[in-house]
Amino acid sequence: MTNTYAIVLAAGQGTRMKSALYKVLHPVCGTPMVEHVIDHIRSLGANRIVTVVGHGAELVEETLGSKSEYVLQAEQLGTAHAVQQAEQLIGDLEGTTIVVCGDTPLIRSETMEALISHHTKNGAKATILTAEADDPTGYGRIIRGAEGQVLRNVEQKDATPEERKVTEINTGTYCFDNRSLFETLKKVKNDNAQGEFYLPDVIGILQSEKALVSAYITDDFSETLGVNDRVVLSEAERVMRRRIAEKHMRNGVTIINPDNTYISAGAEIGRDTILQPGTLIEGATIIGEMCIIGPNSQVIDSAIGDGTTVHSSVVKTSKIGASTTIGPFAHIRPESDLGDHVKIGNFVEVKKSVLGEGSKVSHLSYIGDAKVGTDVNVGCGTITVNYDGKNKYVTTIEDDAFIGCNSNLIAPVTVGKGAYVAAGSTISKNVPESSLAIARARQENKEGYATKLKLK
Repeated sequence: MTNTYAIVLAAGQGTRMKSALYKVLHPVCGTPMVEHVIDHIRSLGANRIVTVVGHGAELVEETLGSKSEYVLQAEQLGTAHAVQQAEQLIGDLEGTTIVVCGDTPLIRSETMEALISHHTKNGAKATILTAEADDPTGYGRIIRGAEGQVLRNVEQKDATPEERKVTEINTGTYCFDNRSLFETLKKVKNDNAQGEFYLPDVIGILQSEKALVSAYITDDFSETLGVNDRVVLSEAERVMRRRIAEKHMRNGVTIINPDNTYISAGAEIGRDTILQPGTLIEGATIIGEMCIIGPNSQVIDSAIGDGTTVHSSVVKTSKIGASTTIGPFAHIRPESDLGDHVKIGNFVEVKKSVLGEGSKVSHLSYIGDAKVGTDVNVGCGTITVNYDGKNKYVTTIEDDAFIGCNSNLIAPVTVGKGAYVAAGSTISKNVPESSLAIARARQENKEGYATKLKLK
């Protein structure tokens, strides 16, 4: 099998995005556009991947890391000039090179693989990825002969009225014989209005030299979408969101309303899980089987065990066990670890805390920097007072403890195994195992005093 290389064009600034963020780093379904492209290429098993960077080079390299090699296009002198920068790394190698733009996040690995296969099978020096467009305005047209062979690639400004009626367009993705590519790049001229070196000119040069140029047509025009502004970015997001939802539904996930559910490209979801409307699954989240998420829940970079429900709540960078219930209106903040069969009720906030199996925090409580054992019951309105204005401290509640309503546990403090804290207590000292702690003022009733107050 021939060696395969890839060149990803990611050097343009993207001024039409009107953004401080470099264009190819704008996310689509939670992943930067250029990373989608690189990940698809990596799944092909390409021998070398070279990303051409320019504006924002350091940020692109930081984002992609070791997924790619990099070359710098210091001056933006056109797409042919950009590709030429990769010569120093792969110019003398034998094989097939695919050239893809870093702002085309919707192109599938299956399509790239089919393009490469078509190119190799036909023994072409260059192969153009094409598509049928309902409105081809602005695209280069593919002009074919009577037997379907590619005669030429014509830019719209150079096309005749008859040629402009052609709906097969050049998508800007190509396959080349690697050595032929770099030999031909040296012949590209910049005698055009922009004074730039254009990659499509390579096609014309090869054809003038009687080299075989082929074309492979994809049946999905949306794959060719190049993101140049926020309007197209939104369209790419819509298409990819639907594509991701369909993948999960075909794998056994129920999504009540796919158009109102947002799932990141890197999320994993088990079968028989139900995603209700308004749900956002972000980052590298892993959700088990037979869960119910939503409505209107957000789960970010977290792991959710089998059979767990997250109802109208937020879970961020945390681990949730199996058969646990969260919400409604709960907030699980980063670095929390909730065990199996835990109950987190309405208006409860948990931050950087561990809750053991079977423990319950059912209402209106804040549990922060805490270590909570198994089968602990935390009453309504309980607060772990973890911050003194300078430092954070840990509250420890051991197995089978019972914390009464409206209790303040002033850390650092430990409530021992099986201990009780009476409702309304402010606990500042450790509570021994199996003890009852009461820390509140003794009630005193003054009969008739309320009447005196009203008469004043």
